Amino acid sequence: MSTGDDTLRSDQSKDDGYILDRKLVARILFAVDRNDKAGLTALMEDLHAADIADLLEQINSHDRTRLIRLFDREFDGEILSELDESIREEVISTLNPTVLADAVRDLETDDVVDLLEDLEEPQQEVILDALEDSDRVAVEQSLSYPENSAGRLMQREVVMAPDHWNVGQAIDFMRESEHLPEQFYHMILVDPRLHPVGNVTLGRIMGTKREVPLLELLEETFQVIPADQDEEDVAYAFNQYHLISAPVVDAEGRLAGVITIDDAMAVLDEGHEEDILRLAGVGEESSLADRVIETTKRRFPWLAVNLFTAILASAVIAQFEATIASFVALAVLMPIVASMGGNAGTQSLTVAVRAMATRDLTGSNVWRVIRREVLVGLVNGLIFAFFMGLVGVMWFGSPALGGVLAAAMVINLVVAGLAGTVIPVLLEKMGIDPALASGAFVTTVTDVVGFFAFLGLAALVLL
Repeated sequence: MSTGDDTLRSDQSKDDGYILDRKLVARILFAVDRNDKAGLTALMEDLHAADIADLLEQINSHDRTRLIRLFDREFDGEILSELDESIREEVISTLNPTVLADAVRDLETDDVVDLLEDLEEPQQEVILDALEDSDRVAVEQSLSYPENSAGRLMQREVVMAPDHWNVGQAIDFMRESEHLPEQFYHMILVDPRLHPVGNVTLGRIMGTKREVPLLELLEETFQVIPADQDEEDVAYAFNQYHLISAPVVDAEGRLAGVITIDDAMAVLDEGHEEDILRLAGVGEESSLADRVIETTKRRFPWLAVNLFTAILASAVIAQFEATIASFVALAVLMPIVASMGGNAGTQSLTVAVRAMATRDLTGSNVWRVIRREVLVGLVNGLIFAFFMGLVGVMWFGSPALGGVLAAAMVINLVVAGLAGTVIPVLLEKMGIDPALASGAFVTTVTDVVGFFAFLGLAALVLL
């Protein structure tokens, strides 16, 4: 790409955090409109695969199809692995079968497995047919493991050595090998039954004399991952023990593959993203590329749940119709109590769900966390109660109304702290995803308690 384009992307990186420059995107689309293959290739040749994937995700389906067909044989397999799942199937369908085959052959087995997992069977067969026999067998073996397991996450390309080798033998082996992975961090030592016994970093191998046994260079931290272990547990192990790579073993304890930090962190990132989407009730697989119908179907059930909770809260209000009719000021002030409780509950809920996802909230500290959130709610409630009491007095000239508003504020914020922590814990014990269901329950509790406390106290004190 020209120096001007490089400068453009460099400036954009500094100003907008590596967001694709709009002018560059416009030039690419202009080249597509002119059917200028040479110009398109020149504009895109220096872009990283992740940037090209971002470009494909940001443009509409019509432009995406035209760009892919014009880019044709320049399409790289890494682009497929970087694409969002929501449009990956569309892109694969658009690609020339020969181009697709060439692109897939360049990928590691774990990336191929990731591609295949979300595709329909006909498209899976197209990709499998493009692989060499040995790679196809490796991919099919990985697909035989449960979904979202370490067996699906691992790559089959492994650098291993017998545990009796020395540094010189390891170096000679790696130099003479024709099939080393493009990137790896460790040499895995195995016993005669192919059971992993330890990891040796490449840095220690290259910095040690040839005659030193590899067993003397083993890393202190060594974790072996069962192939059927859930990928979220794998990601937690990598994060907890600061792993860079870890061997994966089959049911007999034999080395089956290896998981590297990039794949583990991708799982961790996906888990956090899913939790955020679930908390918002928009579905764990939501994407900007989703169609209107797909998005509507995902959001409708949770909007229906919210409608039910709103009706429940309204039913509580209806019980105090006479009280509200006598004191119109109550209708003005009661949304404040419910809103403050809802926000406080969401704060506690977010902290609790995150702590559960990172394994920080456990049975040993759950009561301490619950007590803390209740006390935080009490302190915040007392502070805001003071100000809202003044509002009741100064705005409506009624000390009694100010006292009712203050008391309801304290009650609802305490309940919000309690509900925001207890509800996700109870849901998890019941086997229900707390990130998915907690929001609706917490909102219901804070609305109902807020309205009932405020209007009930008003009926007792003001009538």
